[in-house]
Amino acid sequence: MKTLPSKAELIRWIDENPTRKNKREIAKEFGIKGAARIDLKRMLKELTDEGLLEKRKHNYVDPSDLPPVMVLVVTGPDKDGDVFAAPMDWQGDGVVPRVLMMPQKGDPALGNGDRVLVRLSAITGQDHAYEGRLIRKIGTGPAKILGLFRTSSEGSRIIPIDKKFDQEWYVPDGAENGAKDGELVEAEQTGPKGRLGLPRAKIITRLGDPMAPKMVSLYAIHMHGIPDAFPDDVLAEAEAVDAIKLGKREDLTELPLITIDPADARDRDDAVFASRDTDPANAGGFVIWVAIADVAHYVTPGSRLDREARLRGNSTYFPDRVVPMLPDNLSGNLCSLHEGVDRACLALRMVVNDKGRKISHHFTRGLMNSKAALSYHQLQAARDGEPDAATAPLIETVIAPLYEAYEAVAKERNNRQPLHLDLPERRIELSDQGHVTTVAFRDRFDAHKLIEEFMILANVCAAETLEAKRQPLLYRVHEEPSPTKLDGLRDVAQAAGLVLAKGQVLKTAHLNQLLDAAAGTDNAEIINVSVLRSMTQAYYAPQNHGHFGLSLKRYAHFTSPIRRYADLIVHRALITGHGWGADGLGPLDIERIDETGELISLTERRSMMAERDTNDRYLASYLSERVGSEFDGKISGIARFGLFVRLHETGADGLIPISTLGREYFHHDEKSQTLTGEKSRIVLKLGQPVTVRLAEAVPVTGGLMFELLTVDGKAMPKGGGRSTGYKGRKVTAHSHKKRTERKVIRKRK
Repeated sequence: MKTLPSKAELIRWIDENPTRKNKREIAKEFGIKGAARIDLKRMLKELTDEGLLEKRKHNYVDPSDLPPVMVLVVTGPDKDGDVFAAPMDWQGDGVVPRVLMMPQKGDPALGNGDRVLVRLSAITGQDHAYEGRLIRKIGTGPAKILGLFRTSSEGSRIIPIDKKFDQEWYVPDGAENGAKDGELVEAEQTGPKGRLGLPRAKIITRLGDPMAPKMVSLYAIHMHGIPDAFPDDVLAEAEAVDAIKLGKREDLTELPLITIDPADARDRDDAVFASRDTDPANAGGFVIWVAIADVAHYVTPGSRLDREARLRGNSTYFPDRVVPMLPDNLSGNLCSLHEGVDRACLALRMVVNDKGRKISHHFTRGLMNSKAALSYHQLQAARDGEPDAATAPLIETVIAPLYEAYEAVAKERNNRQPLHLDLPERRIELSDQGHVTTVAFRDRFDAHKLIEEFMILANVCAAETLEAKRQPLLYRVHEEPSPTKLDGLRDVAQAAGLVLAKGQVLKTAHLNQLLDAAAGTDNAEIINVSVLRSMTQAYYAPQNHGHFGLSLKRYAHFTSPIRRYADLIVHRALITGHGWGADGLGPLDIERIDETGELISLTERRSMMAERDTNDRYLASYLSERVGSEFDGKISGIARFGLFVRLHETGADGLIPISTLGREYFHHDEKSQTLTGEKSRIVLKLGQPVTVRLAEAVPVTGGLMFELLTVDGKAMPKGGGRSTGYKGRKVTAHSHKKRTERKVIRKRK
């Protein structure tokens, strides 16, 4: 009789055998007989309870795997018109897999809620996990929607707030679930179109006043499926842990490490220190220390904390709240490197020469004690000769050496030529009541660059060390742009009077030359945005394909384990590689590393979309009190149906419908990114300065609509009742004066 397999061996065998397996087949494969079958039954139950296997009928499968053919429900088109679907009643571990439907000749039109039988193929490096090809359409299934509940003489309706839906839903009598007029609700489709040609729905959740400040981020949390409440057993596990003692760790408590973060930082992952290297062989060089919170000590493989962290993938940050990857007792307390308290860390000592080139490095598992918790503003003010009580004692011993080391590292960075985009980040400030008080652009100091460069160097060291120790890891991969995206970027550059040469192996230096040529011109912002849009989406994978944007051959995330699961995996790999304890990589970490990379790449994109949508809603709320006001901006996008304009004051984007541009046809040229008036010969192009009037702001969707007043300082022709077109095709104008809540403003992101 063979011995009972380990959990990892059993999961690996199930993964390697695509046919579903029941308990009898598993016992036969491993030669398990007699009383040992009871042990097998117990193991299968444990794996199922832990979420590592799923029992479907009598068969055990990996819960995250989709079969080659399955029934999906169509979730609707995205902002680009691509139709997506998802498994019905998903119960797997992680976010619901997105399936991009690949249309084939003769396929019927697919609508939201349709049930379809699909042949699937898995993909990587995209914002969806699978591509699907329709076998047949088999009916309509329930779809869910978030919207405003409205009552009228014609019956109750739900007005969607999700931009991908452009149709109201009808709520029959008895399906209101007690909802009141104007409340935000979640509803489920209960049937095809019925009365008034609208899909029928029932309300399953009442969320309350849609204009309450707290609702802005709750919209995004709900719509993107971000877990925002920790299960009781996860919280209990987090509360049961204690602060670490020195033990076998290296004592770094006397090292004057400091943390440098935004003033409103909710967690502190990293601390730094630098000093002149005393080795005569490295004259002018520096020793740089980077200490990172030892989250792996508290979040061990397979624990409830670990499973919840993997499910979330990362923390999600909104102007009014954070949805953390870890409970507050860890993220805001025991793992956070607070000033004046001992904290467990993984520390890295790096030696660089006077030109910033790394000579050596080594990792250690230690105990540290932060000597100061500074903000970027504090550090920069001290550097600029305006220290405060906290920074004054540190100027000579800590702050000056940090900047000197940064200046050396910056030399190596400049030689490497990473992509240097200049895209200021918006900062939205709220009152105590949750209302927007200020929208501004975040400051960008040398203090920010200092921390950024030290963290990049530390991340490279982590990847190098794990490769040398032959440990599995998740690389941070950023592949070069596709030829199609580059052709589009060349068109934008050409329209701006700039050149991105063809026929050469693309390097970041070539893109930097384009960015430098645009710097200081009216086209600078457009070129920066266009270069960013041409980039591929970075992702996590155990295979190394380099990091194009940073111009690095290998890169991994090591420096933020409180808020990123990828960093936690890298920490565990370092622990295993150095033999620092039993809390390193677990067997399932290794077995599922590909899957984990795909999962957390998806959760990262989910958070990015949720954060972006929330900022859009806050901006629309902020501007809603200024409807009718005039603003200066630039044309940031050209489409067949109109112009996109970005405002100088807030960075907000909005649409100018083509039907509001004048009494003539406008021809759209995609290659030159222009709209040209057929009679007036007015040419509208990227980067042109414009003055616009805010015609509409819809906080619930985040949509903005503008009216074009001037272009290049010249007034646009006025007129009403106009009809317009593109490519010579006539389109009947529709009124933009009558606004309703259900209007969905489609915007380029």
